[in-house]
Amino acid sequence: MFREFPQCLRRLVGPVLLYALLPAVAIAADLPPPEGDVLLRVEGDIAHPNVGDELHLDREQLMQLPSRVIETRIPWAQGTFRFEGPLLRAVLAAAGARAEHVRVRALNDYEAEIPVADFHDYDVILALERNGSPIAVRDFGPLQVLYPFDEHPELLTESIRFRSVWHVESIHVP
Repeated sequence: MFREFPQCLRRLVGPVLLYALLPAVAIAADLPPPEGDVLLRVEGDIAHPNVGDELHLDREQLMQLPSRVIETRIPWAQGTFRFEGPLLRAVLAAAGARAEHVRVRALNDYEAEIPVADFHDYDVILALERNGSPIAVRDFGPLQVLYPFDEHPELLTESIRFRSVWHVESIHVP
């Protein structure tokens, strides 16, 4: 009976590990060029480009990445909102980016340098939807860097507010 245990254990552990690692493998796999309108460009030191030396992502590709819903109040508006979008750590993993910080650029050329540690310490998302609808450009969309403010009140600082970029168009990985 004890001699069979290791073989049984191998039969069980192998598939469990495989299924546990599949999401990470899927994220790291090279993504095809987008078929829809490009919402985000990731450029710089990345290992998984899909258009030239950049990673271009459309809405569908962004929605396929590991995501999160955050219900929170935000410092620049009244009320509580429900935001949804991919985790920024998943976006960087899809790009094959390894850096200590990234530079996020908005449509109006505003830029913020964000420590990558933020994406691992908190579930920071690239919000695509607010209250169940795509975020329009006139409402600071189509993408926003969003921190879980209500879950972590320590994030309600001026420096974090400056990292909460609206109208996101690109991420530069130095």
